[in-house]
Amino acid sequence: MREISPEAREKIDALLKRYPVKRSALLEVLHIVQEEWGYIDGEGEETVASLLGLEPVRVHEVVSFYTMYERKPVGNHIIRVCRNITCTLLGAESLIHYLKRKLKVDEGGTTSDGRFTLETVECLGACELAPVMQIDGEFYGHLTPEKIDEILERMK
Repeated sequence: MREISPEAREKIDALLKRYPVKRSALLEVLHIVQEEWGYIDGEGEETVASLLGLEPVRVHEVVSFYTMYERKPVGNHIIRVCRNITCTLLGAESLIHYLKRKLKVDEGGTTSDGRFTLETVECLGACELAPVMQIDGEFYGHLTPEKIDEILERMK
């Protein structure tokens, strides 16, 4: 089981004081641990389970359900491209192929320099911006290959 830093432990301890039932803090504790390590693997699940007095399988169920938790190391910037119906009708699939060629990665892959991880998601909830992607939580819409190039260039 990996150790967490004293700073992360302090955040978790403060958080747990707000919850009468420890397991209720699970999502927030996972965010703190992911912020510290960059992802939540099996060892991370065991650490969180131990902190909250849960069976590791209960933590795994949550980590594997939500797409906001990374289960392996990722790049400095996570690109999430929506492929729901609205985005697909407006060209998302061709933009996904463009990004795969440009970054030289498959979906779920990280560039060789560790800068970008490319993911596709079912919905980003921003149909008015379709086709849309999210990088590090920020939305970019009405995408074209040229717009993607401009966005990625700014992230150097």
